[in-house]
Amino acid sequence: MKTRYPLILLLNLAGLALFLSWYMPANHGIWSSLDAEVFRFFNQKLVENRAFLWAVAITNNRAFDGCSLLAMGCLMLRFWLKETPAGRRHIVIMGLVMLLTAVVLNQLGQALIPVKRASPTLTFDNISRVSELLHIPTKDASRDSFPGDHGMMLLIFSAFMLRYFGKTAGITALIIFVVFAFPRVMIGAHWLTDIVVGSLTVVLIGLPWWLMTPLSDRVIYLFDHYLPGKNKQILNK
Repeated sequence: MKTRYPLILLLNLAGLALFLSWYMPANHGIWSSLDAEVFRFFNQKLVENRAFLWAVAITNNRAFDGCSLLAMGCLMLRFWLKETPAGRRHIVIMGLVMLLTAVVLNQLGQALIPVKRASPTLTFDNISRVSELLHIPTKDASRDSFPGDHGMMLLIFSAFMLRYFGKTAGITALIIFVVFAFPRVMIGAHWLTDIVVGSLTVVLIGLPWWLMTPLSDRVIYLFDHYLPGKNKQILNK
C-alpha cells in the first residue's frame, strides 16, 4: 500500500471538522436538536407499536451482539473458503490485526476525546425505557455513551473489508454496521451523534494512518512471520 498523504489529511480534516461542528457550538448547536428529535421519535414508537418495542428489545439484548459477530464472521468466511491454505492464514491474521486495531482506537478515542455524557434515557425525564416496559435484559442506557464504541468497532470492520476485500465487501459491511449499530439509537442507549459524530470522528482521524499507509500490511507480515503454524506466506514489507 502506497501512502496517500493528501487523502489521509483530507479525511483527518473531515473528522476534525465534524467533531468541532458538534463540540464548539453552545449546547452542540443544531446537533442537539437533531439528537433530541431522533430520541423522542423512537421513544414514542416504543409505546405506540408493540412489535417495534419487542424488536428494539431483542436487537439490544447482549445475546444479539453475538449475531453481529456472526454476520462479520460469515462475510469473512465467504472469502476464507475461496483461499489457499496460505491465504486462509492471511485472512485469520488480518482479522486479528483488525481486532487489535479496534481495541486500540476505541481506548484512544475514550481517553483523548474530552467528552463524557450519559445516554438520552438517563438525561430526559418522563420517557419510556424498554427494560421497564418489558422487564427483560436489554441495553437501554449508558452512563458514558460518547463516542459509540459499538458503532466504532463496526465502522473499523467496514474499513478493513473495503481495504482488503474490495468495494462489494465494504458495502456489505456498512449494511451490517447500520443493522447492528443503530438499534442502540432507537432504544436510547446512544444519542445519534455518539455514532455519526463520535465514532466517525475517531475512525476518520485514526484509521487512515493505519490502512492507507503500509503499517497494517507490515503488522500482518510480522504476525505471519512470527506466529507459529503452517502455511506461512511471504508478504511484501
